[in-house]
Amino acid sequence: MRKPLLAMITAAATLATFAPPAAAAGATLTVNVAQPFRPVTHVATGGLYGLAENGRPADSTLLPIKVNSLTQPAPGVGQRPNGQPPGGDSLLVAPQATRVGAGEFIRMSDIYPDFPYRWVSWNDWLAKVNTMVNARLSASTVTNVIGWELWNEPDWTWNTAAAGSFNDGWVRTFQAVRALDATTPIVGPSTATYNRSWMQSFLTRARDTGTLPDIICWHELVNPDRIAADLADYRNLESSLGISPRRVSINEYAATSEVDVPGRIASYVAKFERGGVESAHRAFWYEYGTMNGLVVNNNQPTGTWWLYKWYGDMAGTMVTTTPATQTGLDGFAAYDGTRKIVNVVFGNEAGTNTVNLTGIGALGSSVRVTLLSTPSSGRFTAVTAPTTISTTTRTVSGGQLSVSVPNMAVTSAYQLIVEPASGVPAYQQRYEAENASVFRAQRLSASSASGGGYVGRIDNSGTPRTDSYVDFVVNVPAARAYTMTIGYANATGATATQGLAYNGGAWSTVSYPPTPAWGQFGATIGTTVTLAAGYNVIRLAKGSPYFAGGTGYAELDYIQLT
Repeated sequence: MRKPLLAMITAAATLATFAPPAAAAGATLTVNVAQPFRPVTHVATGGLYGLAENGRPADSTLLPIKVNSLTQPAPGVGQRPNGQPPGGDSLLVAPQATRVGAGEFIRMSDIYPDFPYRWVSWNDWLAKVNTMVNARLSASTVTNVIGWELWNEPDWTWNTAAAGSFNDGWVRTFQAVRALDATTPIVGPSTATYNRSWMQSFLTRARDTGTLPDIICWHELVNPDRIAADLADYRNLESSLGISPRRVSINEYAATSEVDVPGRIASYVAKFERGGVESAHRAFWYEYGTMNGLVVNNNQPTGTWWLYKWYGDMAGTMVTTTPATQTGLDGFAAYDGTRKIVNVVFGNEAGTNTVNLTGIGALGSSVRVTLLSTPSSGRFTAVTAPTTISTTTRTVSGGQLSVSVPNMAVTSAYQLIVEPASGVPAYQQRYEAENASVFRAQRLSASSASGGGYVGRIDNSGTPRTDSYVDFVVNVPAARAYTMTIGYANATGATATQGLAYNGGAWSTVSYPPTPAWGQFGATIGTTVTLAAGYNVIRLAKGSPYFAGGTGYAELDYIQLT
């Protein structure tokens, strides 16, 4: 999405400027900590054109927010968004994206310089497709490409008069990509809005021609209040057409007037988490190299960056949040059972409001409650730290606690941290595999797994483009050697191996003796890693660049640093 579409959105939806909801009289957000619904994967920490070449923004601003994924322009990008020179080439930024644990969709239509795209001919387009795919296949050390996005916003950028129907064009392009690359997921149709009749026509044609996208994608750029209904309608449509459930990505979200408003973004993130999307990317409206307005002036954080930092601090499982309505106070929450920390992020409401927590009996009868806020500073004003509003000790009764939040600003976001009054570990030591960046493997669940989840089917081998690996972004207080314990399962009957590397350093081999059964955990092995103070990325791989490849099979439960 770029600025020219604003006029279309304004005409179609009459909402080009964020109008804050009217202040409700004591709105309430309910958080049920005893009702987890998915592992923490930071699905909405992503960006369209989030990275520019030459390490912009810096890794130090990206690691704390746990970037899930990105949509970046095609190799040899020609696109000049908002009059800027072409930038953000997916293959050129891949090393930085990999360093911070982020996957990439490649937006193929950005090979064109103009927006809306100017169609030339089918010979021209298919030649470009061939060049782009071969460039990616030749980049043998790039491991983080997770999808080909065939076109962008075809509901208004596709030139039907010159190119024929988009549905036919989709089939033709899909087949051209698959003739060269049989494995990388295909993403689409990436429409500017969700439209049932448009989607039904597209899906029917794709179903009947064997060209269904692996990842269904559209954009939510007008109003977060419609997200839940759009997702529900899509699932109903998918089922009615006999299509197996697809993964869903909303790879552009938030209008120009919303994207730098933390309170509004809290509402978007909450709805994406509850709706079960796999990934969501902040829309690109302005400059390259700022992660879509999250950093400014030599990598200083804006007010909205702190919301994503709070999100990045979440670990364990996402737990159920229930707003009174879709239009006002909303938020998302996680529970880290290893440290007994409840982390709630909320906003989009003014006045004095309430967060009701249930299911927190495991924290004990006395808890410490910390409340912070971050302002809507815009994309040009740095915010060096969030504001601490209060820190209190409260009594839990029947596993429940009600927290009143006075004087809320509708544009600000708020963080509520609830933890045992007796204290928690000074830093996170256990990192669940299902919370990590998982490439070409699968998150699964088991009652014996730490936190209830693990990563299995780490079974690809052959080339770095198809090999499986898991990247853990960890944060430690001091530069030193740490003992790393790995929880695992290996039912092959023989010792299995994986590669271990951290911060792009040398590879070593980890060996996993056999265990009784798959999906049954309790076994551990130990090794030593020497880490820098602050953020580090630890990779466990079946295969990876410069690593010959592991043997056998092992499932990963967690790593623990002590």
